[in-house]
Amino acid sequence: MGRSTRRLASGARTYLRAPTARDERRFLALVRASKKLHGAWVSAPATPAAFSDYLARTRKVDREAFLVCRREDDEIVGVINAGQIFHGPFRSAYLGFYAFLPHASAGYMTEGLRLVLRHAFGAMKLHRLEANIQPANERSIALVKRCGFRLEGFSPRYLKIAGRWRDHERWAILAEETR
Repeated sequence: MGRSTRRLASGARTYLRAPTARDERRFLALVRASKKLHGAWVSAPATPAAFSDYLARTRKVDREAFLVCRREDDEIVGVINAGQIFHGPFRSAYLGFYAFLPHASAGYMTEGLRLVLRHAFGAMKLHRLEANIQPANERSIALVKRCGFRLEGFSPRYLKIAGRWRDHERWAILAEETR
């Protein structure tokens, strides 16, 4: 897949595109503005070096990154990352996502995640997506529920975020569950 500002999928209010080096300044400003919102939920790239590393990771064959952008003005409203993409008989990936202030709770991420599901189960030919979410992260749990994910289980001390191992709930959706 090319790494341009080409739209990968479009909805009524948002579209998806891959991040590029041209996004660095705006992306980092949005991360700074959203520090309280992200808190202990996510460690978004917050420095030029971290953003450069993020871009390098998105170019790997087992990763896909999506900026959720508002159609009316091309503003970046959030990020959805698909990692550890497995093909062959597994055809699965893990999702991570976060919104940026002041756009949180405006419905953009719901539309963006639905676009990612359509892209992942269509063009990417995946069968399963999984999102691991800390149990107290009510906004993210509500987002995946709205998009049809189901709770599959609990993973104690699953991911190290902000310097601490944190428990997560496992939410998943299959391609046939979105049709």
